[in-house]
Amino acid sequence: MTKPNDLLPEGLEDRLPAETARINAAMHACLDVLDAHGYDRVRPPLLEFEASLAGRMAGVSVGEGSAMFRFVDPASLRTLALRSDMTPQIGRIASNSLKDAARPLRLAYCGDTVVIKASQLDPARERLQLGAELIGADSVAAACEIVSLAVEALAAAGLTGISVDFTLPDLVDTLAEKAFPLAPEQIEAVRRELDTKDAGGLKAAGGAAYLPLLYATGPFAEALAAMRAIDAGGALKSRLDALEAIAASIGDSARITLDPTERHGFEYQSWFGFTLYAEGLRRAAGRGGTYRIAGSNEAATGFTLYLDRLAEAAPQPEAAQLVWLPIGHDRAKASALRAGGARTLAQLAEGEDPVALGCTHTLKDGALAALEPR
Repeated sequence: MTKPNDLLPEGLEDRLPAETARINAAMHACLDVLDAHGYDRVRPPLLEFEASLAGRMAGVSVGEGSAMFRFVDPASLRTLALRSDMTPQIGRIASNSLKDAARPLRLAYCGDTVVIKASQLDPARERLQLGAELIGADSVAAACEIVSLAVEALAAAGLTGISVDFTLPDLVDTLAEKAFPLAPEQIEAVRRELDTKDAGGLKAAGGAAYLPLLYATGPFAEALAAMRAIDAGGALKSRLDALEAIAASIGDSARITLDPTERHGFEYQSWFGFTLYAEGLRRAAGRGGTYRIAGSNEAATGFTLYLDRLAEAAPQPEAAQLVWLPIGHDRAKASALRAGGARTLAQLAEGEDPVALGCTHTLKDGALAALEPR
């Protein structure tokens, strides 16, 4: 029977052995990919001064970034905050401790994040975030590397049916300058109606010229052709050419789609953003894009994966052999078994049942013997 004091807060949960094994296997697979491509891992602290952390999170949406737990540090009497996103911390490290490191700088990270309030679609308030940041570059080449790296990491974690959805976060700003002029006070209203895909609202907001954008979505080749037809004046040519180059770099490793007006989760991205999906996942596996580091304004390109989510579709790793070690077993032989990759379980008292404890073999007279399952 669960006691009231044993209940966990809303949005938090224990991860039991099978799920934890999937998460750990996915984490190691993804980090191995990043390491193989030259991304050095850093580990920022779970807590920071609230002023520093919040100042670097400008543009991150409430509920995903800025809804941080805050409390007073008894040592400094200053307000501390629990991180709700690790990306701003990587920006701080790059702008301070590694400011003199050669560029482009490649960093990887993995750690827990917490938000005060999550969304109804994703009620989890604690997330294990893993990602890579290519700092000092937001070029087409940098975007190609980051997107390909994210797809490779998902595949290494065992996910299948991977798809990438491209977007252009600064689309309205770019078109409003000349191609489809808007008064400054109209821009936000047009963005909002494009977000909701509301054709009537878009017309009412003075954005009738933007209506074709609502239909330039879907499989990449078709959507890109539709965008080129809309972009008669060439205002978007460089961006569309860049998208085509990025798509070519991905090749057949993922399905590619385009939703040029999608802005949710891309509030601080600059010219390019992307969302990652995979078969069997109810929500996005991650997202990324180009941006400017708050404070230093240095260009960067990166992505974040949500390990808790993608582990839902990741395969269960094959369990290592679990060997029962009876009282008085050969310790040297047991050590050799562990060195060879086996797991061992030592008997502590008479009457313990090795099969009930999950053992498949026993160390008997210095040799392995299979246990009969019941």
